[in-house]
Amino acid sequence: MGRGLGSILPDIADLEPEGKKTATAVSMVAISKISPNPYQPRKEFDDNELEELAQSIKQQGVITPVTLRQMPDGSYQLVAGERRLRASKLAGLKELPAYVRTATDIQMMEMALVENIQRSDLNAIEVALAYKQLIEECRLTQDQLSEKVGKDRSTISNYLRLLGLPAETQEALGAGRISMAHARVLAGVEDEERHAEILHAIVERHLSVHQAEEMAKQAKAKPKVQVSRRGELPSLHSAAQSRLKDRLQSTVEIKRSQRGKGTLTICFNSDSDFERILALIEK
Repeated sequence: MGRGLGSILPDIADLEPEGKKTATAVSMVAISKISPNPYQPRKEFDDNELEELAQSIKQQGVITPVTLRQMPDGSYQLVAGERRLRASKLAGLKELPAYVRTATDIQMMEMALVENIQRSDLNAIEVALAYKQLIEECRLTQDQLSEKVGKDRSTISNYLRLLGLPAETQEALGAGRISMAHARVLAGVEDEERHAEILHAIVERHLSVHQAEEMAKQAKAKPKVQVSRRGELPSLHSAAQSRLKDRLQSTVEIKRSQRGKGTLTICFNSDSDFERILALIEK
């Protein structure tokens, strides 16, 4: 499950002389004095969920205090509780309960990541970017990062691999149109054209992970034909190949000799997929 806030951030009280430990108590802090966490890895916040939380806060108040660190100028910076802070502003609150703790910039970054991962608040690309930021800015190895955030090294490696995917695939994953498992399948398809074909098939035909794996296996087993300038398809055939791919939502390949003879190949993934393609052809 990862590590909690207390395992990384010490209380201010723990650093104060004996007899003056008052910082562990909840304090009411003016919202106007609180600035956002600059290391917050979560980029998207659901407006409807924030509004629901704001309505709850109007009725019940802020039940769980946010966590802050005090800055040298007397203001505060958010460590954890971005949703509560935003919802409190929507609810019209002027102040909210908070724990004040000490934290370095590195600890701020660590905790923003750990808290959000534990609450499943980040999409996979946001998690991957946060891991990358921790590794680069804190100069950590993947093993060290694994220990800090309480995740297996293999899990971290899988997330970091996502950042090598094409931008269109990353966008689809971040938007929830494909799953993390789909993305792992796509990561193994290096050919850009076939990668895009499988991605579009997953999104448009709602392929399962198993179906996507079958398409990826076919793409790997079938080497891409390198066409010389002399053997390039005429524009008529090339345009027809593109139209067929779009209409059938499947891999289509046309081969043509210099004498005008050739073959038309249409790939399918299963018997049901064959029936779907056949129905489209027979229309």
